Order: sequence, then C-alpha cells, then structure tokens
Amino acid sequence: MPGMHSTADWATPFERGNGNQTSTWQEGIAFHQRLAAAFPQWLRFEAIGHSDGGWPLHAGVFSADGVFDPQPVKAAGRAVFFNNNGIHPGEPEGIDACMALVRDLCLSAEKRAALGGTVLVYIAVYNVDGALNRGSWSRANQNGPEAFGFRGNARHLDLNRDFTKADSLNARCFARLFTHWDPDVMVDTHTSNGADYQHVVTLIATQPDKLGGRCGEHLRQQMLPALQAQMAASGFAMCPYVNPVAELPEDGIADFLDTPRFSTGYAALHHCIGFMPETHMLKPFAARYHGTRALLDAALAHTSAHGSAIRAARAADRAAVAAGAAVALDWALDRTHSRPVAFAGYQARRVPSAIGPHQRLQYDRSAPWQRDIPYFDRYQPTASVTPPRGYLLPQAWHDVALRLQAHGAPMHRATRAAQLRAQAYRVEQFEKRPQPFEGRHLHTRLQLQTEDTIAAVAEGDWLLPLGGPHDRLVIELLEPLGADSFFRWAFFDSVLDRKEGFSDYIFEDRAAALLAAEPGLMARFRAWQAGQPPGAGGGDSDADGQAALAWIHAQAHAEPACGRVPVWRLLELPGDLLASGPRPGLAV
Repeated sequence: MPGMHSTADWATPFERGNGNQTSTWQEGIAFHQRLAAAFPQWLRFEAIGHSDGGWPLHAGVFSADGVFDPQPVKAAGRAVFFNNNGIHPGEPEGIDACMALVRDLCLSAEKRAALGGTVLVYIAVYNVDGALNRGSWSRANQNGPEAFGFRGNARHLDLNRDFTKADSLNARCFARLFTHWDPDVMVDTHTSNGADYQHVVTLIATQPDKLGGRCGEHLRQQMLPALQAQMAASGFAMCPYVNPVAELPEDGIADFLDTPRFSTGYAALHHCIGFMPETHMLKPFAARYHGTRALLDAALAHTSAHGSAIRAARAADRAAVAAGAAVALDWALDRTHSRPVAFAGYQARRVPSAIGPHQRLQYDRSAPWQRDIPYFDRYQPTASVTPPRGYLLPQAWHDVALRLQAHGAPMHRATRAAQLRAQAYRVEQFEKRPQPFEGRHLHTRLQLQTEDTIAAVAEGDWLLPLGGPHDRLVIELLEPLGADSFFRWAFFDSVLDRKEGFSDYIFEDRAAALLAAEPGLMARFRAWQAGQPPGAGGGDSDADGQAALAWIHAQAHAEPACGRVPVWRLLELPGDLLASGPRPGLAV
C-alpha cells in the first residue's frame, strides 16, 4: 500500500485518467482541500468570496516556511508568484497542472528548496460558474478533453474582459486578492484558437513597451529568452502568441496588445510581469497539459532565481510614476519595426469547399516547415498624460467608487467642503461600439477638451491622492483616454445627454429675442451657422431650423454637467481634506 504522502496516493484525476480528462470543479476543490489538510505547515486553501452564481471562489497560498501573511513576505524582499486558472473553463489545462504543481511542492523537499523564499498564490478555478456548466459542445475547434466547462460565467460575462470594469463578483474578489499579495509575476493559463501550426505552447506576455521601465526591460531582455530556452529544453519549443498581421502566420505576427481588461494588462497596472500561455487547441489534451505544466515550472523557477531583480525593477518603475513621469494611456503597433522569430508551421492552401461554391483555407500537416517569420513586437504610445496631484470623484458615482475600492486604490473621504484648482475634461466627440460588448457599449473613439477650473469638493466626496504604488492603476482607470478606463466602459454615460429640452414653436420667439438683445450672441450664431452644412444648421430646411434653435438653446440654457467627465484632475490636494474609510451612511 502506498503511504499517505506518496505520489501515487495523490494522483490527480488527469493522471488517473486516459490523458483526455480534466478535473471537475468539485474534484479540483476537494483535492486542494485535502492537500491543505495534510500539509498545513506549507499550504493554506480557503474561500475568498463568491461567484455571481453564488458558488465559493477558492484561493491557495503555498509558502515553504509557512509564512502566509504578505506583509512579512514583502518586508523580507521575497517574491510572490501568482497563478490563475480556469478563467475560461473550456481551456482547463491549468486547472490540472496547478493541482500537480502544488502537490509536488507538498511532497518534494527538493522542490520546496528550489522555491526558496518565493510564495505561490493561486486561484484553483476562477470561473466557477462556467466550470459547473460542463459539457463537450462549446469548443468547436478543440481537441479534447472529453468534457469541460463553458467560457461565460453566470451573467454570461467573459471574465478575461472584466478585470478593470469589474462587473462580476469574481473580478472584485480577484482584485482584492491581487492587491493584498501584490505579486511580482503572474501566469494565467489558456488555450488558443486560430491558425494551425506545430507549436504546442504559444505565449502572450505583458507587452514589454506597455509594461515599460525596468520591468519591461527585464521581461524583454532576460525573462522571455530564459523561458524560451527552458521550454525548448523541456520539449516544447515555444513561440509568441500567433496573432497574424495578415491571414497567415508566415506573413508575420504581432505582439498582442493586452489592455487592462485582460489579466496580463491588468497585472501591468500593478507593475507586475504577466504571462498568458496559449496552448494550441488542436494538439491532444495531454500534450497541452504537459506544455502548460512546463511553462508554469519555468516561470516559477525564473521568479525564484531572479525575484530580487524583479522586485527592484517594480520599485523603480513605481517610483518613477510617483515622481511624475508621464503615463501612456493607449498604444498602436509599430509596423515599421520587426525582428525574425523561429516558427514551425504547416503549408497553407486554398481548396474547394465541401459545403458551397467557394474556396476554404486548409493547413496541410503532411507539409510542415520551419523558418523565421517577421515578429512585430514594438508598440508606440498614442495618448499620454502627466499625473496630477490626485483625482476627485464625487460621491454620486458610487458604482465607480465600489470598483476602485476593490482594485485597492487609495481612497479618502473629503473631511469638509473645499474649492480646489483642477482640470476637467469635456467630451467634444465620441463613438460607441454599435453592438454590446461584455454587457456594455464601449467607447471606441473619444475627443476631449481640457479646461482649467475650480473643483467644488463636497464633504464625503472621494479623493484619490497620487504619489504611491497604485498611481498607474488609478491614472489608467480615471483618465478617459485610458484604453480600458471607466469612461470607455460607459460608467459615466449619463452626462452625455442634455436633461432639458424645448418646444420649437414656443422657443422660436425667445430665440429671436435673445439674438436681438445680445449682439455678441448674434455674431457667434452667424459664425456657427456659416460653418454648418445643409441639414445641420447651414440651410433652410426644417432640420436646419431645429439645429439652429438647439444651438441657441444650448447657449442660453447651458447645462454645465452635460458633456463634462465627472472626474477632476486635482492640481492641489491639501492633506487636511483626506480621511480614510467610508463616511457613515455613504459606504460603498
């Protein structure tokens, strides 16, 4: 009989199966709970909250010396490695790989010694609702396993689009755990869709230019080459995520721009190096599992060996932002710069379709090839901002405050009313996605005007001072031009329309009287009218008349809040205004 602590006794459902099976949520949670009960000196595993569907969301902490508090871990300069699994439960390799990784750490003194002072924090199954919605039908292009979970959660949200807007309870739990431990490196496990090729594992890393600073340098110059070498040595020659610039990979691939809605982009807001391994959906599940485990091992080993350097890089980057360095808010691919990267593909061809009179794309696995292809791995900022002293968020916007609190932003209630020098944004033009995207109509184009103003602070309003480790997160969430800002995600859309209107047959007489009484208004009106095309105020149709009345009404009956983003950039922030914690009756 094997002993209590033998590997055989701790075999995972994947290891006991036929190589094409993944653990159910119940099996996975029970496995981690059993490990934590058997090895409490190294492992804690507990519920940290609930999913939107009401199920417990579990996280574990493994520490080789039994220190489970982030404060002494950070004070000692120890690294923290974060592993997230099952965000898309139809892509479950990481769920099983994490089970075996934690098991091996519990059973092997050698592996614990190699871990050193690094602490492993992990979420066993992030999308609990999707994991329980189990079947074998939802991943049309995937080769196994036999049964798996569904991409959407109980609210039909893709949780890997929800990290900043945090509409799900899962995202708020994640943010609190992530902020609590402030990890140095994160791996979020996935399976790809897309082109066919020979690689089992491709990798999305936090885009190094967007990560920026010394962390971006360490990622590009040291960590990525080290992971490539280690994966090749493990039998899984890895390439960057196959994000073609045209139809076929051989035409070139581009670095994936992981905006903060994604896990790796969210990690970058915390100056954390993030990875999203994407195993190839057409490879057997067993190969994808072993490739995921190899990547987890390689990333954890690099973190343990270079934790001090990574932590020093993070501290330097945070200090630079706190000192006022410009923060980029959005990015564009630099198509003038590429470098060769080794790629192993299959010959692509066009052949007649069996379902209609058209040609279809086909990859010929009997014709493999290997060569260098162009890799466009540089991004340039398209919008940047210099940090202010802090931000003012009026207490009316409690849904935004709720999310900022979950994200760990430094928030204070104003202790009294005040008038502060500030800047405000007014929206001049915007365009929204015509179709809903993850429960919201995302702003795709935005044109703003900046106004110097005096911000009226009311007692109890939220003040967010800058000058600390969360600066980048706060800036990218509250600056409207941020790629995944709260404004982009439509949290402030109620300010984009006027609340009062007019009846044209009544207002016509008042408009004429206003123009006659105010020569300056008449001059501005004629100048505006001369610049409008027919149908928008520059012609003689009914539509032109309505547009003209609307213009005059807006001048005479201005609504200052209309079109103004209700977040102020504070140019001064006296310390005596700041109070920690919620005000009674106004907690969020």
